[in-house]
Amino acid sequence: MGDVLAGFHAAWEFESDSVLIRYERGIRTPKLFQALGERRVPLAALQGVTLAPGRRGTVVLRAEPRPGADPLIEAGAGQLKESSDPYRLVLPAERETLAEYYADELRALLTESGPAERHLVPAPETPLHFKAYDAKASFDGTSVAFRWFWTGASTAKWKAGDQKFAVADLSGVEWRSPEVFEGHLRLLRRDAHDQPAQADQDPAAVVFGLGYGPVHESLPFAAAVLAAVRAAGPAAAPVPAAAPRRDPADIAERIRHLGELHRAGLVTDDEFSAKKAELLAEL
Repeated sequence: MGDVLAGFHAAWEFESDSVLIRYERGIRTPKLFQALGERRVPLAALQGVTLAPGRRGTVVLRAEPRPGADPLIEAGAGQLKESSDPYRLVLPAERETLAEYYADELRALLTESGPAERHLVPAPETPLHFKAYDAKASFDGTSVAFRWFWTGASTAKWKAGDQKFAVADLSGVEWRSPEVFEGHLRLLRRDAHDQPAQADQDPAAVVFGLGYGPVHESLPFAAAVLAAVRAAGPAAAPVPAAAPRRDPADIAERIRHLGELHRAGLVTDDEFSAKKAELLAEL
């Protein structure tokens, strides 16, 4: 096709075998888009295209990636906010006819559907690093390193010492968005049966906090690690660790912290009540 369709925060360039998505760099552009820069998405990685009304006089063109085709989407596991979806292109409503034309043209080129056997969309390039609440995490393409901060790391992590994990020793990655309570990034080891269930006690995990591990830093990191693990070959499925009973003092501290977030307006009344009940149930 060779044409370019520009929208808010991004432009899509349609090619015979792929869509090149270029994200804008601007104060209003979602930080995740700025971090990604641009992405070339092979048509084989897509299984559909939709066009729907958006908010405030806009229309939204969205490409639907196949499950397992994009390490970023796989790592995100449905946790990305709609505004940070890298497969959405928002356009003024007056461009709906043009957007519909491109949607039809793109649909005609799609021949694949269902889960992909491998990642088809390139992962973010390494090296990558970010600051979590309790550590600095870095990834050079072959191994992940955690260097603990004395101000945030738990006693268990200090006792274990700084950590380094080879990609070959991992079976996957678990990312929980920093935009929800208790966000974290956990490396799933092949011997995952002995990993602590609590991220703050697990030397193979870093925890997020307000201003620590933001989505635009921690999610590309998780996607790059996940892509490297998949490329290294099949691994045994991790065995979930049994959740231990928590120390009452730990529960009290977490409820206190949750209350601070609630008073600061960062957690809604419903979220506060639900999470408090969840924590009390662990006693």
